[in-house]
Amino acid sequence: MKILEPATPEALEKYYHLRYQTLREPWGAPEGSERADDDATAIHAMLVDEAGEAVGVCRLHLNTPQEAQLRFMGVRADQQGKQLGNKLLLYLEDRARQLGAKTVTLQARENAVNFYRRNGYEILEKTYILFGTIQHYRMAKQL
Repeated sequence: MKILEPATPEALEKYYHLRYQTLREPWGAPEGSERADDDATAIHAMLVDEAGEAVGVCRLHLNTPQEAQLRFMGVRADQQGKQLGNKLLLYLEDRARQLGAKTVTLQARENAVNFYRRNGYEILEKTYILFGTIQHYRMAKQL
């Protein structure tokens, strides 16, 4: 397994397809809903297997010069529980440090809160509900 920052049209297609499959499709959201207006200015990370297939995705952007934010973390269902999300987190936290960030924030789905806690994130507040059912929590970690 290796992490790459997708840049070619083919790599970006794999990236967005997995983002859709893991984060939007299970709730009946339309294709395209996995994209964000600020994707062009974000750093995208994709974990690929030996065959070059996407197994995990996440993105990072700066809210301020000191605060980075992670969004759209997803690991393919058949690859969960193998600490692949940890690899993506470490990679993007390192990229945030390289950019000068001192803090990383994110919005965690309720079922992912313990994953982020194990990786040093703390809950700051209960925030919004996505798709009418998925409670989110704002979390942060000092780098």
